[in-house]
Amino acid sequence: MTAASWSYAEAHVAEDEVVSAARARAEEVGVVAISPGGGAALRFLASVLDARAVVEIGTGTGVSGLWLLRGMRSDGVLTTVDIEAEHQRLARQGFSEAGIPSQRARTISGSALDVLPRLTDGHYDLVFCDGDKSEYSAYLAEALRLLRPGGVVAFDNALWHDKVADAAQRDSETVAIRELGREIAAHEGLLSVLLPVGDGLLCAKKVWDPAAV
Repeated sequence: MTAASWSYAEAHVAEDEVVSAARARAEEVGVVAISPGGGAALRFLASVLDARAVVEIGTGTGVSGLWLLRGMRSDGVLTTVDIEAEHQRLARQGFSEAGIPSQRARTISGSALDVLPRLTDGHYDLVFCDGDKSEYSAYLAEALRLLRPGGVVAFDNALWHDKVADAAQRDSETVAIRELGREIAAHEGLLSVLLPVGDGLLCAKKVWDPAAV
């Protein structure tokens, strides 16, 4: 894909003033938010799933949360986890600016691997992961427990600045993301796709097995 085509695809769904403001706040505090194309993909997934309950790992300043909430059902609830309470305050500001009722966005401050085990098994339609890359495999294990059959887990930065596809790149984060991709591709209970939007969005559906019911 040429740079021009990538840019064209990223701009296919334009961001409004509320998302743009949240993105500007992200830049101010040093948070790398999901790209517009990745955000549009999340909104699409939430809409296709008719999502009522979504978990987000890595609130940031609310860019991805805004996209997710706009794709979810009008009564859907986003549970978003981040270790930085100040980032979550900025996210709540963005949700308020978007007119999203406070009860639809539950922010939990803390480490994802401390918070996720407290959430309800099989309750969620979508789990979006954009936290510590070294913990991605652990997030997958938690997502498989949290998702209902037919639910989807999605990981941002699946291409990790073009480093995942380069076998010579062996830093810990690149290796962790590369191994996650292999784990998901080999998992018999997952149906996966790697979308080349933003910095890569790796998605996997939890396959429903009637025999297991």
